[in-house]
Amino acid sequence: MELTEEFERYLDHISAGLGRSERKRGLRNYCQGLMLPLQRKSMEPLAAAIDPAHVCARHQSLQQFVADSPWSDEGVLGRVQSWVLPKLEATRRRSVFLIADDTGVPKAGHHSVGVARQYCGQLGKTANCQVAVSLSVATEAASLPVRYRLYLPPEWATDRDRCEAAGVPADVEPLTKPQISLGQIQAARAAGLPGDVVVGDAAYGDDTNYRDGLTGLDLHYVLGIKPGTTVWAPGTGPLSPKPWSGRGKKPTRLRRDEAHQPVTAKALAMSLPPSAFRKLTWREGTNVKLSSRFAALRVRPAHRDYRGDVPRDEEWLLIEWPQGEPEPTKYFLSTLPADTARKDLVAAAKIRWRIERDYQELKQEFGLNNFEGRNWRGFHHHATLCIAAYAFLIGERLDRGDTSKKNLVFRTPPALPGGYVPRGARSTPASCARLDSDPALGHRRRARPASGPLPVLRQGKSPGIRS
Repeated sequence: MELTEEFERYLDHISAGLGRSERKRGLRNYCQGLMLPLQRKSMEPLAAAIDPAHVCARHQSLQQFVADSPWSDEGVLGRVQSWVLPKLEATRRRSVFLIADDTGVPKAGHHSVGVARQYCGQLGKTANCQVAVSLSVATEAASLPVRYRLYLPPEWATDRDRCEAAGVPADVEPLTKPQISLGQIQAARAAGLPGDVVVGDAAYGDDTNYRDGLTGLDLHYVLGIKPGTTVWAPGTGPLSPKPWSGRGKKPTRLRRDEAHQPVTAKALAMSLPPSAFRKLTWREGTNVKLSSRFAALRVRPAHRDYRGDVPRDEEWLLIEWPQGEPEPTKYFLSTLPADTARKDLVAAAKIRWRIERDYQELKQEFGLNNFEGRNWRGFHHHATLCIAAYAFLIGERLDRGDTSKKNLVFRTPPALPGGYVPRGARSTPASCARLDSDPALGHRRRARPASGPLPVLRQGKSPGIRS
């Protein structure tokens, strides 16, 4: 296959830290295959497309490179970021966003690392799948995944033997998705990656510890919350501690009583007059401009504030209530400054659509969900290489100002040899002299007689048949 000169330079750049020549060759071959328009991008189809004359040998070398070789995912992703992020930052008009999210990959079986019955966004239901938590750096023009880690469900996290069989490192702690995401953000900050505002859905925003952790990192956020999340309505708040009688320990905790109670985000939204909502457009869609109605209020989160001695700071509560819907559909809490315009709040909340596009392209164009191995290392190596291939396409789009979703780098895969047979397939067509689901039962009497031959009508009119 002929590669573009720019892609050659890119592969040289990201493979420079791998050391051994066979690892550099493995990375080049794998990324080369991922850029091809193949229907499935698991190892054997990649090997067949890369080296049609030596499929088995190439498949074995790719297997060793991805599933067994101990090269660093962080090292490769770091070199990917040094290539793409300067181009991405050049497109910023306001903030650089950090998008926290997770994605599910349907997976059958019991032994593949992290597989369990859990919610799978790709299927929209609970199913057998693997779930990975990711972090992306985004601007209005593009986004790039910079962290990707498998989530271990409780049945895996508490089964050390099962984890060892799947190659999970001993130092991997059983963490929740928000905890994994917060760790990814801390690592990104430590590595000097750009990012001013964290964006995520209610799976992260409804975790108060997660929000507090972001504030502790001096980061703003715009995070989805559930309708039942409690807040103090504008102008209200918890009561001060009880007056001290002069005896015993001085009271310090905030209080609530029957007249001073927080409300749910939904109850507050439903109590607003129609004039509180304003129609805003946030971007161009495929066919039409995307718009909805939004209200923005300054509130105080109320989660267990009775255990503290200082009320929580005011934040933005952004409410989306589309025209014609019986109730609001989305809620967000944000620590963006109090003078932030409503349209900027909406733009920040809606930037999360970019991670959905990332996942769609990584799965459909680059085979993120096609990995057939079972171990921890292979799962993450495959994801790293998919991101590396995708990142080159992002860089090319940014250089050309092109927002096309299609991969224009390589058009046609090489032809397979005439006698090539996929692994597991028969070398010759299956022969079957007769259709019998179980020949061993042929001696038994049939439940009903076999059908006789059907008469065949000859052309022309037969006696007794009217036209």
